[in-house]
Amino acid sequence: MTWIEVADGVRARRYGELDLTTGLVLGTRRCLVIDTRGDVDQGAELAAAVREVTDLPWTVVYTHAHFDHAFGTTPFLPCDVWAQAGCLTELVEHGEAAKRDQAARYREEGKPELAEALGRTGIMPPDRLVQEHADLDLGGRTVALRHPGPGHTDHDLLVHVPDAGVVFAGDLVEHGPHGFTADSFGPDAHLAEWPAALDALLALAPRIVVPGHGDPVDAAFVRQHRDGLSTLAALRAADATPAEAIAASPYPADVTRAALALR
Repeated sequence: MTWIEVADGVRARRYGELDLTTGLVLGTRRCLVIDTRGDVDQGAELAAAVREVTDLPWTVVYTHAHFDHAFGTTPFLPCDVWAQAGCLTELVEHGEAAKRDQAARYREEGKPELAEALGRTGIMPPDRLVQEHADLDLGGRTVALRHPGPGHTDHDLLVHVPDAGVVFAGDLVEHGPHGFTADSFGPDAHLAEWPAALDALLALAPRIVVPGHGDPVDAAFVRQHRDGLSTLAALRAADATPAEAIAASPYPADVTRAALALR
């Protein structure tokens, strides 16, 4: 894992586990931690890494409710935890089931230590909710939280640092070998609306976009995959057969099948 300074006082932290990317924004009075990793131990590692950078009081924001982004929060408490309102519903209604499911998946993958850590993890629902937008004053710097509409989930949240030209996009943007992976398209994704959410991101005119997984990208990368998602949405709307969709898709077969629910 390592910090990447994407702008003055704006950092991304990269992890090998799930190719995850978290974030940190520094103001003069406090800092903002963007996503907290997937369990109590991983959250403690991130909290210690933040403290190596700054001793400012912190606030946490979730880009969405998925375990790898929102389950590592208890080592940061007490602090405000921000998220889009739908994130609260998701964590309260489905968080414990998601924890059990992921722990079982880790055991199947031969990673019992990660399953055990999840078992010791308490889920922290957000206590500061965003409907459409909110602005956070960090001291000398304002960070804008924006809900772009449904996409990867129904409660995605963009974290915009206007003075730096940086947007933390969560899993609305992923930077894998082909952009998205099959795991990008879970049961709570909204394929038809996802391109519009990326249009909302692009309307912020970002210089750098930090994805939920992978290294930072630029606006051209986001436009490329906005167009790719638009193609997938059109194929699904046209009831393309699996063979037709795979032939016309800009993505590998496994990603296409996942996105179009063809598997």
